Amino acid sequence: MQRADYDHYLACFNARDYEGVLRFWASEFEASFAGVVLRNGAQLRQFYAFLHSYVDERIRIDDFVADESRVALRALVRIEGKRELTREALVAAGYGGLHPIAAGQVLEIPQLILYRLEDGRFKQVYCALL
Repeated sequence: MQRADYDHYLACFNARDYEGVLRFWASEFEASFAGVVLRNGAQLRQFYAFLHSYVDERIRIDDFVADESRVALRALVRIEGKRELTREALVAAGYGGLHPIAAGQVLEIPQLILYRLEDGRFKQVYCALL
């Protein structure tokens, strides 16, 4: 995957174009982060529709390395609460591993993100907080 391809993916993500985002994913995949595991497009859409109804999330890439089978990056994930996301709401939605955030609160989270590609699409993704 080339950097321009990933930048297109990130532009879709930042625009909340989930259908555009899913064009970069295999039909079945595993994305693991903060106790959340997503395995298909329906789960990904459901998760991000829920999360982005509470927060504005933007990703800035600081380092990018890729070849035909992997993408690795160091990123800063900026999350700003649009409305209060409570522990109860997270648990009820099945995302109890995530942290609550208050309206107006800003978190900047450095991450390492590793993608494994299959046929040029994301097949596995792992995120680690720095």
